[in-house]
Amino acid sequence: MSRLKEVTKGIIKENPVLVLILGTCPTLAVSTQASNAIGMGLAATAVLLGSNIVISLLRSVIPDKVRIPCYIVLIAGFVTLVEMIVEAYTYTLYQALGIYLPLIVVNCIILGRAEMYANKNSVLNSALDAIGMGIGFTLTLLVMASIREIFGNGTWFGMEIPWLKDNSISVLTMAPGGFVVFGCLIALVSKISKGRVRTNGESKCEGCPSAQACGKQSAS
Repeated sequence: MSRLKEVTKGIIKENPVLVLILGTCPTLAVSTQASNAIGMGLAATAVLLGSNIVISLLRSVIPDKVRIPCYIVLIAGFVTLVEMIVEAYTYTLYQALGIYLPLIVVNCIILGRAEMYANKNSVLNSALDAIGMGIGFTLTLLVMASIREIFGNGTWFGMEIPWLKDNSISVLTMAPGGFVVFGCLIALVSKISKGRVRTNGESKCEGCPSAQACGKQSAS
């Protein structure tokens, strides 16, 4: 059950986008079409899985003072590999994602899980954490993109939807529409969880890089 929780926590309880508010830039940028959202989600999940596993394996070898540069180098390696695969086999998706595909290197979700989880846990748990966070990220992208594409373009995965095609709300495909949908989904998740996505026992500061400077033992 504990391992199942590692996978499912990223869907609602610790959703990286709607709860932790990470990776918002690619979320807003590529969530105009459902196909692009799935592509970005799978690419980020592949990078997250690979980097979490390798960082967990090397956590006792990487010096603490240079851990962040080391994480970035490892993540960049996986991003380059994924980018080459996407360009080789799904060139249309590669063009659609554009600059946001290589920018996975600086995605806060991936670096955050490396710093806060992978370098403190076993390989298996780190892999499960990556899968769970990847699923949460992909589902969030898909839901946002589906809403924006269906009501903004009158299509879904490129298929035209009768009536909505001629009565679409074009602002949803623009930046303001993205922020509106994003805010509504955050409010919905907060409502579902009743505003308590973390219990008091889980709000600890031990793993925070700023805990020593803060001087607190746990969060309020």
